[in-house]
Amino acid sequence: MKTDSIFYNLFRTFPSILFELINHPPEEAASYEFTSREVKQLAFRLDGLFLPKTSEPDKPFYLVEVQFQPDNSLYYRIFAELFIFLRQYQPSHPWQVVVIYPNRSIERESASQFNELLALNWVRRIYLDELEEATERSLGVEVVKLVIEPEETAGQLARQLIEQAQQQLTDETLQRELINLIETVIVYKLPKKSREEIAAMLGLSEIKQTRFYQETQLEVKLDTIPRMMSMGLGLEQIAYALDLPLETVKKTANKVRREYLSSPEQNIDAFIELLTEQDSLFSGDYLANLEQLLAPVPDDIEALSAAISEWCEQHPELEEAQLKLLPDNLEKKAPGSKEGNVKTANYELNKQALLNAIQQSASSKDSQSSNSG
Repeated sequence: MKTDSIFYNLFRTFPSILFELINHPPEEAASYEFTSREVKQLAFRLDGLFLPKTSEPDKPFYLVEVQFQPDNSLYYRIFAELFIFLRQYQPSHPWQVVVIYPNRSIERESASQFNELLALNWVRRIYLDELEEATERSLGVEVVKLVIEPEETAGQLARQLIEQAQQQLTDETLQRELINLIETVIVYKLPKKSREEIAAMLGLSEIKQTRFYQETQLEVKLDTIPRMMSMGLGLEQIAYALDLPLETVKKTANKVRREYLSSPEQNIDAFIELLTEQDSLFSGDYLANLEQLLAPVPDDIEALSAAISEWCEQHPELEEAQLKLLPDNLEKKAPGSKEGNVKTANYELNKQALLNAIQQSASSKDSQSSNSG
């Protein structure tokens, strides 16, 4: 089961879960931001960080790790990442580490190296199968427990949780997000069942037909793609996990990737995607005109970008299509910066790449014309 992505979405949707698990008031979550940070020296990210929103010096930040498979090197990695993070960011708040296991048998202690660290009050180990029963646990915590529920009873518990969500959550978007998480857990727990069978088992068939559900579901899934990419999941894995067409995932992935390019690079990269993926927008005359336009332009990113932008302004339908491929917030990342496992373009962005895309689009049109003839 892809527990990393499930728990990431749980903490994002219900940050109070962490504080309930460590026996703190769930209201504490309001003072924290669930986020991630890049550790540049080793090019990795800490994905499970709860950082205080206030400057209170005694309020700790939490590094959360979810571990559902035995890993002899886990504590070596956690503490190495923690102390490198401390060295790089030098936060003013004290640290705490929370490791979540399904049960004690998964844990692999390295007593000789970490015995004293693990004994500190700053390190909390949560074993989900040992959580005490409580009548007023949040829905989020109950979904956490669903992760370790036996397959035989998981479907029944999931349906109960969905009914509770429908009764208790007045925010429809939050309700849909939680139902989606519950369904995702069951999909991974029951891999032999189709999504249609699972939807029927959970009583979701009618809900899924509503327009609101479909729109909300898609928005939530698209927002999840960047995080799943940063965790190293392939596009096909993401498409399967989110039950999305691979092409939809690819388009979103391209948009995410462009966030780490400069504005001129984004412009050219998006235009190349238009040429290769939406070539029906370009007539033969358009393509010939583009080749003539680019012929005298120097092989310079900014000059090429300016020429493309000027040409698109004369063709509003293409300009509109290109804008849809660009990141929503161009100021979000520094030009040229890269993060985590997000990959840059698999070709060099230059004049030749543009000309190749134009020729590819023209060849595609010639082939279609020959076939129709």
